[in-house]
Amino acid sequence: MIDLVWQQWSIWAIFAMAPLTVFALVFISAPYGRHGRGGWGPELPGRIGWFAMEWPTVLLFGAVFFSGAHRGEPVPMLLCAAWMFHYIHRTLIFPFRLASTKPMPLLIALIAMTFQSLNSYANAAGIAELADYSNWMSDPRLWLGLALFAVGEAVNLHADTVLIGLRKPGETGYKIPEGGMYRWVTNANYFGELLIWTGWAIATWSTAGLAFAVYTAANLVPRAATHHAWYQEKFGDEYPSERRRLIPYLW
Repeated sequence: MIDLVWQQWSIWAIFAMAPLTVFALVFISAPYGRHGRGGWGPELPGRIGWFAMEWPTVLLFGAVFFSGAHRGEPVPMLLCAAWMFHYIHRTLIFPFRLASTKPMPLLIALIAMTFQSLNSYANAAGIAELADYSNWMSDPRLWLGLALFAVGEAVNLHADTVLIGLRKPGETGYKIPEGGMYRWVTNANYFGELLIWTGWAIATWSTAGLAFAVYTAANLVPRAATHHAWYQEKFGDEYPSERRRLIPYLW
């Protein structure tokens, strides 16, 4: 099932998508969630759209990983467990934690699904077939990367929980999130994501992991700037002036 030529093409496609994504998001805010608007064609119910975006990260990743020659070895299994911990929650649990979800353009779901298909294939093939992790258990890069991954997960999960808890049943509208990393940055959930996939790149020490980390930054940095500007415009002087966009104390 695993074609290493296709895996390499998938990696280069992800690298190529990164600057295109930055360019697009600088000029066009992604049209879903708080930035949702008409004119983007047919729409999916929010939870269905979310599943459509993310299913390759669980189903395709799992299928590719468990067909790999190294699938039963300790390090690949550990890396697979970390990936699945994140994406089973992201795909099957997180959308149902939300009190409500706005419709999502079908086009956006298809673009995200395409990326996640390439990304899941590249990373699963990399850790289960291509890389040799037989001596990696004692390498500090594995544990440094997994520690960063775990910190990012904690930040990301807490940030999402804060956002979910902002609205009481029956309430609409937006509020200013408080607590946790929101004391320092507007986009605490995005900061967590950056830590997660930077940690993944270090733990796997792979081109596929690096491609994912680069694309994550390309996707989230311009969106963080858009979100920050939106909060400042909506709340004006009420919005804490000390908060940075994404990186505490820096930006």
